[in-house]
Amino acid sequence: MNYIDLNNKIVEETTSQDRILTFLYTTTFGRMLLKPLVQPGISKLSGAFLSTRPSKLLVPGFIKHADIDMSDFPQRKYSSFNDFFTRKVADGKRPVDTDENALVSPCDCRASVYPILKNSNFSIKHTEYTLRALLHSKKLSARYQGGYIYVLRLTVSDYHRYIYAATGMQSRTYHISGSFHTVQPIANDYLPIYKENTREYTLIHTENLGNILQMEVGALLVGKIVNLKDSAYCVRGEEKGYFEYGGSTIIVITEPGTVRPREDLLQNSSNELETRILQGQAIGYAEA
Repeated sequence: MNYIDLNNKIVEETTSQDRILTFLYTTTFGRMLLKPLVQPGISKLSGAFLSTRPSKLLVPGFIKHADIDMSDFPQRKYSSFNDFFTRKVADGKRPVDTDENALVSPCDCRASVYPILKNSNFSIKHTEYTLRALLHSKKLSARYQGGYIYVLRLTVSDYHRYIYAATGMQSRTYHISGSFHTVQPIANDYLPIYKENTREYTLIHTENLGNILQMEVGALLVGKIVNLKDSAYCVRGEEKGYFEYGGSTIIVITEPGTVRPREDLLQNSSNELETRILQGQAIGYAEA
């Protein structure tokens, strides 16, 4: 999927990974190979290997292949690939928007935003979803009808620690078991991945942005979603958790009449373009 970069330019992107995923999701033989790969057991095995000392040998090649700017991170030695993958960014490299009325991106990502219709339906790149299927809750889906859903997609080259999008009292974490399909757009063309993949979410009760729902979605070969605390007060910009290896997605959902998405996000999304955003940058603002 094409996206708008940080300089507001359209980037047309087709990688070797895209070609492999197209084969896996669009051909009969590819789908046969794919079936075991998306099972939780395979992701757990992959995660276990990537936490071993020999896996650190993969780090230099991965940095080069993914074109990661390591100047954003403190120089240090890594004990495993997952130790590298879950590295922390250097102080000051991801400043959080200081506007108290801002809803911020929890992660480095390619962002899209979609309106949630009155029947709780929303569409991501022509694939229809319902909030009830996403959340497994009829009551919650009714609360967010008429609001917005932000889909914040991380690639393997992104920073995979994430923060709270808003300040408030956090609910307990809800876990929904599922499979681990890739979150690349090609998969969404053929499967409703966001209602099939393993995911966790929490509610953040805020003073000026309503009740924010923040969800982490696992993806192909993601070994683990790690959230750091439960049922506690949280502060916008505070670290919430991290993903181990793989692409992944964070979803943020807002109630009707509480948060207005950035106009460029709305416009780009309506044109089927993702928008490159860094952790801590505003994705929406409290309604006046």
